[in-house]
Amino acid sequence: MKLRTIQRGDHLASRAWTPRERLIVWRGLTGRFAIAIEPLLGALFFGGMTYGIIWRARVAKPHDMWILSPIFAIVALAFLAYFIFLLVAPLIAYVQTYKPIYLIDGYVRYRGPDDESDLGATGYVAVLFADQQLCCEWECYGTKPLPGATIPAMCEFSEYGGLHKIDGQSTGVLPDEIPVMAIGINPRH
Repeated sequence: MKLRTIQRGDHLASRAWTPRERLIVWRGLTGRFAIAIEPLLGALFFGGMTYGIIWRARVAKPHDMWILSPIFAIVALAFLAYFIFLLVAPLIAYVQTYKPIYLIDGYVRYRGPDDESDLGATGYVAVLFADQQLCCEWECYGTKPLPGATIPAMCEFSEYGGLHKIDGQSTGVLPDEIPVMAIGINPRH
């Protein structure tokens, strides 16, 4: 998600994340960790194989298996990199729950993509102050381009997560409930 940082952020009304909201993000993190266990186990296994081969080559001479150890080390590092890749976004999202949720009585602006948009972006959604000055803007992705529109709205948003509520209605960025470890949130069709 590409965003433009909050303008005049020191003067915004804000509130802390509720324990229930933070729990929803935590459940998403634990669900992603459940998926990331496989590459973690792969990294530990191949790291152990690397260590075992090097140890065996030192103890039982002559032993030429040490030549294979770099292959196992590379595979272990690849699994470790995949483990880290899987957990970076949910960890960032959880850390962001300790930053405020901002409240603005202003406008929500939708606009189409521009020259600086990522490939596949459908446009931008922004929160504007009451004087229609930009507060914060996020790039959007989807199947249909966003229409150009500006509507008056009471907004709740976080800088990382985007718009949480518009006029008290959830936008789906932060669901009302999520199962433990996020199991079953993407049903098969």
